[in-house]
Formats: sequence, C-alpha cells, structure tokens
Amino acid sequence: MLRKFEIGVLIAFLGLCSTMFADQVTLKNGDRLTGSVVKGDGKTLVLHTDAAGDVTIKFDAIQDIKTDQELHVSLKGGKTAVGPVSTADGKIEIAPKTGAPVEAAKDDVTLIRNDAEQAAYDKSLHPGLMHGWNGGVNVGFSIARGNSQTENLALAFNAVHPTLNDKITMYASTIYTKNDLAAPTTVANIEQGGLRYDRNVNPKLFVFGSGDFMSNALQYLDLRQVYSGGFGYHAIKSDRTILDFLGGVNYTHETYSDGAPVAPPTTPPTFVSYGVTHRYVALTLGEELNQKMGKGTVLTQNFDFYPNLQQTGQYRGTFNLGTVTKLNKWLGWQNQFGDIYVSNPPNGSRKNDVLLTTGLNISFTR
Repeated sequence: MLRKFEIGVLIAFLGLCSTMFADQVTLKNGDRLTGSVVKGDGKTLVLHTDAAGDVTIKFDAIQDIKTDQELHVSLKGGKTAVGPVSTADGKIEIAPKTGAPVEAAKDDVTLIRNDAEQAAYDKSLHPGLMHGWNGGVNVGFSIARGNSQTENLALAFNAVHPTLNDKITMYASTIYTKNDLAAPTTVANIEQGGLRYDRNVNPKLFVFGSGDFMSNALQYLDLRQVYSGGFGYHAIKSDRTILDFLGGVNYTHETYSDGAPVAPPTTPPTFVSYGVTHRYVALTLGEELNQKMGKGTVLTQNFDFYPNLQQTGQYRGTFNLGTVTKLNKWLGWQNQFGDIYVSNPPNGSRKNDVLLTTGLNISFTR
C-alpha cells in the first residue's frame, strides 16, 4: 500500500510540474489553454497542446500570455528581445537573461517564435547550397503494338533552392518518340535544360540571370544556347499564388545542321545541305504563374517571348502549362502541355512543336 501511495504521489507531482512549467494563454472569454507557444505573427498565435495538437488563436482574443520557455519576439520598429513572455493591461513584457525587461504594447508585436521556429528561420536565411532544395521528377512512358508500333519516353526534372533573399532554379527534360512500323522513324527527340538565379532588390523587384539550352533533332537544331539577364517583378506573391513578370536581354547562339537540301539564290542553283550558325541579341520577355488549386493540386504556367533585335521580324516563343496532383506525400500525377515556336526554322521543318505528356511525379525535399 505504501508503494502504491508513493507512485500516486509521484504521478501527481509530475503532472503538477508539467502544468507549472507549461505556457498558459488566457482568452478574453475566460477560457485558459495550456501548452507550448510555437509562433505568432501579431494576428494569430499557435499553441501546441497535448490534447488538441497545434491550436491557432486570434491575437486580439487573448487576454494574457505567460510562458516559461524563452521566446524570440520582434516588435514594430525593428526591435527584438529573447526571454519568457508575460502580458498585463494590454502590454507585453519580455524578460531577457541579462538586462532590464523589455515592455511594449501588445499591438506592437510583429513576430513570436520558439527556439525551434527561430532556428528554422535562421537556417532559411542561409540554408547552404546542399540543403533547402525542393522539386520533383516527372516520368511518362507509353508503348503500342498491333496496328501501330510506337514507344514514347518523357522525363523531366526540376529543383528550386529558395532563401529569404534569392532563389536558384534548375530544370531538365527530354522527350523521345519512335515509330517502328514499316521504316523505323524518330517522331520526336527534344532535350532541354537550364539554370536561373534570382536576387531580390526589394519585396517586389528582383534581378535575374539565366542560361537555357535546347536541342531538337527533327528541327535540325544541334544546340541552342540562350544567356539572359534582366529584371523581374512580383505582381502577386502569396502562399497560394505567385505571378512574376520578366524583362531583359539575351545573347543567343544556335547551330542547325543536316537539314534538307536548299537552293541558294545563284544561277544556276547549286543545292547544298543546310548548315548554319546564328548569333544574335534578343529581348527576353515573359511571365510565370504558380497557383495552388485546392489542397493537392498545383498549376504552373509560363510564357516567354524572344524578339530578335538584329533581324526584326524574327522571334521565338515558348508556352508551358502543367498541373501536379498529389497522391500522397511524395507521389503525384502530372500533366504537361508545351508549345515551342520558331519564326524562321530550317527548310523542311515546321515552325511549331507541340508537346503533351502525362505520367507520375516524384517529389523530393532536401
């Protein structure tokens, strides 16, 4: 009996200690919540509770806050303080380990973070090049036999490394389609890849530099290199919608070869195989949209237009539209549509390449 009594006293003591050392939030209606303050933005406060998990509370509904843990508090005017927090009479007080307590009006609070949230924020400022990446891999494959004999393979990779002040974007894709019926024919063979770096000048304006590369066997394009630089504008930047506009200049170097024979304007005409290299300066104009649709679908769309500044009337344009719908945490279903337009293609090739792919998306975060 004595041992059971001792165990009961120990359990009661531990329960009392957990209450004594927990953060407490008292609401204006008299309700009291106990847990651990996670973060706040001056409008809401997130409290982690054992019974209900994370609870979001409107800041103006709070009467009092009292924490035992140290919190990182940011105030209007750029002032910050670290220490346990308490409130009284519409004011908030932070008690740092050293120095006098910091007191301010409750309405002056702009951010509240616990140690874990502050560490995550500090890491987001300088995550290191090997960490902070997120993106995905798209895989599409089809095969047909019988009246048709075709194979199609579509692969794509994209990765983004965002920080508070800049962003690195990488992408690569390839589409290969072959028809084995009668004489084997390559129906599509396109490879693309690129890298872009964005640096914020202020919350709305950023500068960018990029390199984009492409080959297209059916258009006799061995390699196109496009090096761009310019400015971008965040027209919309929220948790659900990002809409950017881009403007700048680029240097394009492209090589075509092995095209259909052409007849130069000579007398008599002498037919020669197509082979030419273009070097020119062009404008870079574009827009990009990233839209979250519901809980599990993301829509991406971009349009880029490259008018040649040295040979007016010649230009290129690309349009892409895609969706990814999550099936679980790392697996989704993707649909992609693309249109690549060249105003002056080689002899024997079309101006448009229209691409439509679908398949699995495998997402990753590092």
